[in-house]
Amino acid sequence: MRLFLLPLVSVALLGACSNGESTARYLIDPPIGGERVANRLGTAELMDVSLPEYAASDEVAWQTGDGAVRSNTGQLWADNPQRAFTQTLARAISDISGATVIAEPWPLAEPPRRRLQVRVEKALAQADGIYRLSGRYFVADDAAGGANQARSFDISVPLAGDGDPAEIARAQSQAIAWLARQIAALAGPGRVITTTAPPVPRIDDLFSQPLPPLEGS
Repeated sequence: MRLFLLPLVSVALLGACSNGESTARYLIDPPIGGERVANRLGTAELMDVSLPEYAASDEVAWQTGDGAVRSNTGQLWADNPQRAFTQTLARAISDISGATVIAEPWPLAEPPRRRLQVRVEKALAQADGIYRLSGRYFVADDAAGGANQARSFDISVPLAGDGDPAEIARAQSQAIAWLARQIAALAGPGRVITTTAPPVPRIDDLFSQPLPPLEGS
């Protein structure tokens, strides 16, 4: 009898694990609106945002009082965190400034004027009740005389209530909206580095040029 019950127990456990209603998934969805800023980026390709390992995981992470970063397999992000962060940030910068910021790969025939990189050092709901988003961003302008930006950001959003995953998702969305505004305005501590030489032609640019006419033609 005991051997007969084992398969039944296994099936019951598998059924519980596969129950979609027991898994909560949370979206990154920055609020729309607010004062617009000037278009200072023009066209820019946003490279995949670099996230800490815990923030790139499918599970929503938070910090407990002992300093540990914890998560729960039943509380997940609704999309790949890196993809969602990158796509959402590109859209938010575009919406707030009118710039054409598109996540890589660049889909248009006309190449972008600038390249944008964001390297996140911390993206965490801290034990002190604050969601912290900090790191650096870089704007590269290859044109001779172009202004290259190397700047940092450190954004804090208070967590309401117990800081449950839904509140963490809300705070992260708000932090991304603030980061989008900072990048759109090219604001934050850092420096500007001027491009002093024209860019080296890419090999595909060389082969796209028309061939010279043949002698005697």
